[in-house]
Amino acid sequence: MSALRNFKITLAYDGTNFFGWQAQPEKRTVQSVLEETLSTILGHFPNIIASGRTDTGVHALGQVINVCTESTIPCQGLLKGLNSILPDDVKAQSVEETSVNFHARYMAKSKIYAYAIYTTETPNPFLSRYSLHVPYGLDIPAMKEASKIILGEHDFASFMATGSSVKNTLRTIMESSFIEGRDKLYYVIEGSGFLRHMVRNIVGTLLLVGRGSLASNDMEKILDATDRTKAGPTAPANGLYLVGVRY
Repeated sequence: MSALRNFKITLAYDGTNFFGWQAQPEKRTVQSVLEETLSTILGHFPNIIASGRTDTGVHALGQVINVCTESTIPCQGLLKGLNSILPDDVKAQSVEETSVNFHARYMAKSKIYAYAIYTTETPNPFLSRYSLHVPYGLDIPAMKEASKIILGEHDFASFMATGSSVKNTLRTIMESSFIEGRDKLYYVIEGSGFLRHMVRNIVGTLLLVGRGSLASNDMEKILDATDRTKAGPTAPANGLYLVGVRY
């Protein structure tokens, strides 16, 4: 009998035409597409463990999964095999063999997300799938100031999707910053973990600060309230990217 092996696979995908990560009956998801592809290559149904789920329409540059198998396929062979079968909107970026104890979800120390905004006066059809169009001026210094307020450990219940059943809403944020480019704005956030819709709700709130509907120091009041109704709207999924996972 062959020895059990554990592959760590980093994926990139365009979330536009997926109903999120998690497999669902009769819906196209990243997990279900990967299961079908890996079954063909490995010769058995794989138990895929992901660093976390991404919602419908959310993209990934560095989603990490692990899968155990007794297959003797080399890493490079698995990488080539995956990318020869997977559809154009999801591809493996790297494959490495790791310890059988490696767990993509439980061993993750932090995750990095980015949210892309473009600020041209008129919409660009080539950017609309991958970023949020904001045609009005934004007070970026105020947004930067507000973004720093969430650094450290806080109760993020105000930024959690309504109806979530998670009981522990404490999370630690290591980075919360903006990168400016020509007609583009990127919000980057790194945290120990994220509640459902947390990043998109933070972005929606920061955009209210940028428009002048909220003051930058209102972010602290919203955090303290632990009340979803106090925060801003949920930003659209198309601007959000899972950039990477730290282990």
